[in-house]
Amino acid sequence: MLKERARLVAATLLILDLVAVAGGFLLAYWLRDTVMPALGLRPHNLYPLSHYLPLLPLTLAIWAALLWRLGTYRSHRTIALLQEGWSVVRASGLGAGLLVLCIYVFRLDAALLGGDEISRIWIGLLAFCAALLILMDRTAVRLLSRFVRSSGYNYRTVLVVGAGPSAQSVVNSIDTHGYWGYKVLGFVRMDDDPADDADPDRVVGTVSDIPELIAREVVDEVIFAVPKARLSGLENLFLQLEEQGVLVRLVLDIFPHARARVAVGELDGVPLLTFSTAPSSQILLGTKRLLDLVLATVLMALAIPFMLAIALAIKLTSSGDVLFRQTRCGLNGRRFTLYKFRTMIEDAENQRATVSHLNEMDGPVFKARQDPRVTRLGRLLRRFSLDELPQLWNVLSGSMSLVGPRPAIPDEVAQYQGWQRRRLSMRPGLTCLWQISGRNDLDFVRWMELDLEYIDSWTPFLDLKILARTVPVVLSGRGAS
Repeated sequence: MLKERARLVAATLLILDLVAVAGGFLLAYWLRDTVMPALGLRPHNLYPLSHYLPLLPLTLAIWAALLWRLGTYRSHRTIALLQEGWSVVRASGLGAGLLVLCIYVFRLDAALLGGDEISRIWIGLLAFCAALLILMDRTAVRLLSRFVRSSGYNYRTVLVVGAGPSAQSVVNSIDTHGYWGYKVLGFVRMDDDPADDADPDRVVGTVSDIPELIAREVVDEVIFAVPKARLSGLENLFLQLEEQGVLVRLVLDIFPHARARVAVGELDGVPLLTFSTAPSSQILLGTKRLLDLVLATVLMALAIPFMLAIALAIKLTSSGDVLFRQTRCGLNGRRFTLYKFRTMIEDAENQRATVSHLNEMDGPVFKARQDPRVTRLGRLLRRFSLDELPQLWNVLSGSMSLVGPRPAIPDEVAQYQGWQRRRLSMRPGLTCLWQISGRNDLDFVRWMELDLEYIDSWTPFLDLKILARTVPVVLSGRGAS
């Protein structure tokens, strides 16, 4: 019943949000087609609304999927408005980006406007208006809910099983967030464990008293915050509460010092707890891969003339293959062949030991600005990162991404400290925070820290920001060897 009620509330919010998105769609059209020309901000009106309306179902589908995937339909009792608002803004920004990609990939401009471009200003206004209207309806729902709760309705009463630090933390959180709509009836201690950290005045009994408490009081939820070693002895109580329709929650403080994000799922009906320190949203990772494919295809097409010229120049100025191939470590250590234009003399790898004294980097990597094995043309290619153009093929094949930690050599990975191996938890990239933050001017530890910072804070917007900042860094040759 409680799960069905939660689904009904989520479905209602989704319908309200889709109405808001449709309103944003029409409002954005009116602003661009009527208001902006009237103010002299744009000289021309848009095509009639009938030409844009076929985009409405696609827009609704994109926004619905993103809003759902970003968790905006979880109970807002325990989610701050600012956090919810940020999720809505992210969904609208990503939605606008996906809409542009769909228009480009499926050539919707040609289908709807006979070849003219769909207004990008309108798409930007759509993202803004949709986010604004969704936030307005979410705020209205919250205000209504708080008014109802302040009138003594729509509260959920909670028993907290346990009286140690975890239980106390749960109660403190509920007490300091009255707008969540929860009331704590009190603590319930374990029968054989009288010692606790709880306020004695708020202890209402022991575990054996729970059936009587439920019969005497209105109890909507029971939260278990007990040591994991005690859980096996509480199975019968779990079954009793389940039989009586009482919602049961379990504090997942299994590994209190773990930094990983925790997600709850199931495998063929078996509950699973997932601990992940890398991004795991399939929608966002799918967006990243789609962005890789589109941009790498465009860049490859534009770069072909330059790549042919570079290949010819390499062939004319030094002996050996045009391409340099090397085994690197990809996602979670998968081996793949990385391609670069050759910038060193032939057989340079076998001469590594003779130049080891020139290494300017600490840690298990080799970087030398004055490496005598680098050819004159190779030095120029490295300065402007032109030697890495063949890696666009690695991006298209899926072994690399446009943005991500730079792929390491297996021998280097073998010397990593434990915490440094986490940089392998994302697909390696052509550029990264290290590339735009000084490259060879940074020490090895700072390089690793930047890679982990990227993983911990990754969003598609961060990728776009890094790509934008890479262009001036490459053109200036800053930090290159």
